[in-house]
Amino acid sequence: MLSKTVWGGAELLKDTCSGLSLTNMMLLQPVWTSLLGHSSVLHSPVFPVLFSLGVYLSLCLPFLLLDLLSSRWALVRRYKLQPLSSFSWSSAWICLSRTLFNHLVFIFPITVINWYLRPVYLPQEAPPLLRLLAQVFVCLLLFDFQSFTWHLLHHRISWLYRSFHKVHHTFTSTHALTAEYSGVWETLSLGVFAAANPALLGLHPLTELVFFVVNMWLSVEDHCGYELPWATHRLVPLGLYGGARHHHLHHLRSNCNYAPYFTHWDRLAGTLHTGD
Repeated sequence: MLSKTVWGGAELLKDTCSGLSLTNMMLLQPVWTSLLGHSSVLHSPVFPVLFSLGVYLSLCLPFLLLDLLSSRWALVRRYKLQPLSSFSWSSAWICLSRTLFNHLVFIFPITVINWYLRPVYLPQEAPPLLRLLAQVFVCLLLFDFQSFTWHLLHHRISWLYRSFHKVHHTFTSTHALTAEYSGVWETLSLGVFAAANPALLGLHPLTELVFFVVNMWLSVEDHCGYELPWATHRLVPLGLYGGARHHHLHHLRSNCNYAPYFTHWDRLAGTLHTGD
């Protein structure tokens, strides 16, 4: 009798695990099937640039709206990291024009070349949700390390800073559009990091798209100039994630907080500054 009970429990556990595994596999399938319905767009050589610009500008819009409201609404202004600074359309246009220039003149030809050398493969099956989340997290960790190393070198070697990175430090009071205000070398090198990691790991195209969106969101949030109650760093415990204040201090001091997102590399290198 006992053996039958144990056997029945084992079978129930097996069926439950199989059901959870199948659910995990199928959760993203409707989303991916819908995207496959626009496969001609996904296969287009212009898609990466349009996707990058469209997502970036869409993510900037809510923060630009806050910038407009902050001059009239004290409730919004209280969350500004530099409450006395004012947003100007001239600086927004300067940042936007440089972003458009870098994308159209440099990134677009490179993506077309990549399109010919590395044809887009679109599998019929979506990735399991848990695998997608884990791989996006791994890509963020890799990008964070690469950017930290790149960033630290460009601050420690004066020639690199003057020649390439100084452009990004034009603004000490950042707003969302300053996230991509950088020279060609910086834009391309960080773009290579972001694009190479999914390719090297052999990620599903959907996972790759999700990583790009998350990466852009975190970069825009880093530069937004606001410390909002729902900011990402408030959701991550133990101070493991820096957020807007972390990167804001980097633009103010220029000698600390080199990692874009997480804090462990700056902690290990002795370059972490919290402002407390």
